Amino acid sequence: MGIMGYLRDRMGTILAIFIGFALLAFVAGEVIKSGSSIFKDNASEIGEINGSAVSYKEFNDRLDLSTAQFKQQSGQSISPQITSYLQETTWNQFLTDRLLGKEIEKLGITVGDAETQNMVSGANPDPQIARQFTDPQTGQFDRSKLNQFLQYLQSPKADTAQLSSWRTFLTELIKDKKRQKYMALVGTGLYVNTLDAQDDYQAKNKLANFKYTVLDYASIPDSKVTLTDDDYSAYYNEHKSEFKNKQELRSFDYVSFNAAPSKEDSLGIKTQVDKLAADFKASTNDSLFVQINSETKTPITYLKKGQLEPKLDSVMFSAAPGFVYGPYLSGTNYKIAKLISARVEPDSVKARHILLNPATEGGIDKAIAKADSIKKLIIGGKSFADLANSFSTDKAANQKGGDLGTFARGTMIPAFDDIIFAAKKGDIKIFTTQFGVHLVEILNETGSSKVVKVAQVDKLLEATQKTQNEVYNKAQAFLGTLTKDNFEAQAKKAGLVVKKADDVNGTAAVLPGLDNARALIKWAFKAEKGDFSEEVYPIGDQYVIGSLTQIKPIGYLSLDAVKKQIEPAVRVIAKGKQLAEKLQTALNGASSIDQAAQKAGSKVVPVQNVVFANPVIPASGPEYKVIGAIFGAQPNKLSKPIAGAQGVYIYTLDSFVNPAALTNAIREKQTLGQALTQRADGQVLEALKDKANVKDNRAKFL
Repeated sequence: MGIMGYLRDRMGTILAIFIGFALLAFVAGEVIKSGSSIFKDNASEIGEINGSAVSYKEFNDRLDLSTAQFKQQSGQSISPQITSYLQETTWNQFLTDRLLGKEIEKLGITVGDAETQNMVSGANPDPQIARQFTDPQTGQFDRSKLNQFLQYLQSPKADTAQLSSWRTFLTELIKDKKRQKYMALVGTGLYVNTLDAQDDYQAKNKLANFKYTVLDYASIPDSKVTLTDDDYSAYYNEHKSEFKNKQELRSFDYVSFNAAPSKEDSLGIKTQVDKLAADFKASTNDSLFVQINSETKTPITYLKKGQLEPKLDSVMFSAAPGFVYGPYLSGTNYKIAKLISARVEPDSVKARHILLNPATEGGIDKAIAKADSIKKLIIGGKSFADLANSFSTDKAANQKGGDLGTFARGTMIPAFDDIIFAAKKGDIKIFTTQFGVHLVEILNETGSSKVVKVAQVDKLLEATQKTQNEVYNKAQAFLGTLTKDNFEAQAKKAGLVVKKADDVNGTAAVLPGLDNARALIKWAFKAEKGDFSEEVYPIGDQYVIGSLTQIKPIGYLSLDAVKKQIEPAVRVIAKGKQLAEKLQTALNGASSIDQAAQKAGSKVVPVQNVVFANPVIPASGPEYKVIGAIFGAQPNKLSKPIAGAQGVYIYTLDSFVNPAALTNAIREKQTLGQALTQRADGQVLEALKDKANVKDNRAKFL
């Protein structure tokens, strides 16, 4: 990978030629090398999919790649929430690969050499390739750039890492093509006939006009309903398929002891920062001052309006150099900011460069001297592209004659930007960064904006050791009072709020109010029901103690396990029976819905122009059962009571308004077919997952 490409990667912008998981080993190589495995070296399997083991190493390798890709694409740090998300998506990638791979193999789906060649360099290259060779100015695919890259791969100059990554990418491209063929086979097997089209047309266009009256479930207080074991059992047996647990879930209660900074702590930090502010204002070496005194070593570089946090952005662009703002509180940090300088510079620069490696040139001085000699050759008319190919170590840029393209400030590292954006069109600059000696020619500049260079010093507002010790001792004292099953009583006695974490999965990392609760969740998945944590868990500025309340294993959950969950629905059914009896009594002897409503103490509501495809009663909400029954009713007949979503209804149909006859069903069939095909991709995978024998051991090791 070229050094300038790496510079861009470090700034959070991907300039590699290809994206996607397969090429991440190439794009993010340096990032991955610096990472470390989150798994134990002696572990062997994180899971199993239809008898095929998923090792910790292969899972971790793919997770590292996904993490590196996320860093590059987003520029964000990896929070516990993001880690949890990446772990889940990585596991789902393995599921997809193994499950679809097995089906593809059974069907004998292949991609031939000619087809592969066509995907790479044919008349219509694969979109993943075409996107990377699209001219950003025109938005058009640039075949010459693709051909140039393919020729480079075949040349002796080709980097071995790039060649390896290219082969890996092709392997993934072929796998993806096989998946597309498999899904196309599934889609081809789907068929929408004329009757389907007619039904869909009627559902969307046939209108129903009716009157209804309803007795709301809310009209009966919960205290007036007594639920029996038979009520629960009947509901459970009817809905048992909904209670199939695909992964083990655990619920636990927890209490937390707040170890946030006290007023005394805050005052102490503020006193320190006030003194720092005075010293910062008097400082003549702001960069050194930041390095020595700041918690966060923020690079001191020029920034455009909008790139500073709002408090600074509103003052720094109208202040004079030397102005100091703060101390002010930003999140959990006290900050001081000093305006070093301001200037007007271009919004973007087009440049080309030659990069020399001091280690192979005999030192920095000799590398600079060589750059001076090359500069003289360029001024004398020698081809920049030829000189770049002969001398530059940036192989990626050399494919384009050393051209870096047009880039905005922030694309490169600050040391590079500060020199390039201060230069003028036509300048040739020689300078040194941590990546070597650069010779850069400014080809063009676009736009202009005021930029400011602001140095920032921050101090974390954190609790002192004294405060932390006091709170920790309180947590330990509470822990000492616990025995099995007395957690809630002791918490109440201590005046603590018991918080609940219900149905937590084994790979979760975050709980309400706790951003990194992984250690507590790992404990919960090793504990038994009724156990309390045997240690105090420090999470953020809280000390936390938990008590396991429920375990929901994989498979069909028992009635006891879901009883609390289904109680509201069971109560609605019980209320519905009472309301249905009331309405049935009102119907006896009634010749119209108005008479029945009057006897029931309710009102009649007329409704116009409801369609079956949108089963919503205005001012009430979705009522699938009621609208479904209405579209199967005869006009001018009183219905029996129907338990809906909001209450129990009776209705009378006034009339249907039929649409014009559907004379050409082709368009309707096409629309339905497209919707069916779009759903099929996800539904096929879900069906394969349901059938699969999957063992997921992630909760034990993540």
